[in-house]
Amino acid sequence: MFKPIPVAIGLRYLRAKRRNGFISFISLASILGIAIGVAALITTLAVMSGFQREIRDRMLQMAAHATVSADGFMENWQVAVTQARQDPRVAGAAPYIELPAMLQGPRAEGAFLRAVIPEEEQKVSVIGKRMIQGKLADLSPGAYNIVLGKELALWAGLGVGDKVVATVGYRATPVGAVSTVKRFTVSGIFEAGHQEFDRNLAIINFHDAQRLLRIGDAATGVRLRMHDMDQAYDVARDLALRLKSQDGFRVSDWSRENANMFRALKLEKTMMAILLSLIIAMGAFNLVSSQVMLVTDKQADIAILRTLGLTPRGVMQVFMVQGSLIGVIGTVLGVVGGIVLTLNLEHIVKFIERIFGAQLLPEDVYYVTGLPTELNPGDVTVIALIALAMAFLATIYPAWRAARIAPAEALRYE
Repeated sequence: MFKPIPVAIGLRYLRAKRRNGFISFISLASILGIAIGVAALITTLAVMSGFQREIRDRMLQMAAHATVSADGFMENWQVAVTQARQDPRVAGAAPYIELPAMLQGPRAEGAFLRAVIPEEEQKVSVIGKRMIQGKLADLSPGAYNIVLGKELALWAGLGVGDKVVATVGYRATPVGAVSTVKRFTVSGIFEAGHQEFDRNLAIINFHDAQRLLRIGDAATGVRLRMHDMDQAYDVARDLALRLKSQDGFRVSDWSRENANMFRALKLEKTMMAILLSLIIAMGAFNLVSSQVMLVTDKQADIAILRTLGLTPRGVMQVFMVQGSLIGVIGTVLGVVGGIVLTLNLEHIVKFIERIFGAQLLPEDVYYVTGLPTELNPGDVTVIALIALAMAFLATIYPAWRAARIAPAEALRYE
């Protein structure tokens, strides 16, 4: 009794039985269409966010959060290490040398050689924890040992204890350009869980690389690891300002070095959201149909309300309230269903795998045994608002038609 008249009538129309049962069926289809669309969109975006997080985390376990480099080799890399370690946001800083190489075992394979100091590398990456054979500490100076990624070792036909010849470029001599070649012993194999590293990366000792390249105490650069990877940009900017006096030093963070990949992942997620929004749009179109049929079914009621003094604007509000409530019900059901489905998706996938006796995500193909998900409250809120907006817009035309009904015409044959 305390509700405005249009709201009270709209709620009554929502609960009332239809003379035409088909109208009720279309209304139910509208609710289910919106709910299914919302649930599907929430679950899909959660899975895509989960995979994006998994790719980022696995990549940044091996890659640096930020790097300090220069044109050519850095002679005074110790300055960058000292300055970086003074920042409390930096968890570790370690020099490295990186260069392309050709590895010749039973089969020749191209790779990137990364030279590190084993005890310092533990502070900037988790490669020591990803060793499946051997230990990173086996890369002692003068031993000329090498650690290979799992896929690289497989393609080159190498195992622990095998010899491999590395060609790391050319140097000028009085008799012309001579390739720099060195035989290494495979002392370990690692599996990072990321194709870029498992297929292309080989690791040697930092001091062995300096002697091999005859560069004295120089390095390619310094790799940094943060306590919080999201602070990498701020730390890189502050460090660049402190190193401004050092000619040729460049500081870069992971978000800029991998900008294209993360931009592509974001675009893919956006396009998938747009495509799945069409499911919600289908539910909204069904809502238009059900509302138009409801207006036709209630012409006599509308005429009586008009003769009792309800304005055309009030009539329009009646059907907008009734249609919007259908959208709200569908959206709420979809949000609840999407959240429940996302939180239990891992168990559902395992159940399907047990029934069909197949692995949906083979570890040797995807490196991921489960289905990662990340439920983002911001995504859920945006999806719910989009569904509510579509439902509201779908009620405007039928409500406008109801407001235009002439009472005399509607009651002529009653």
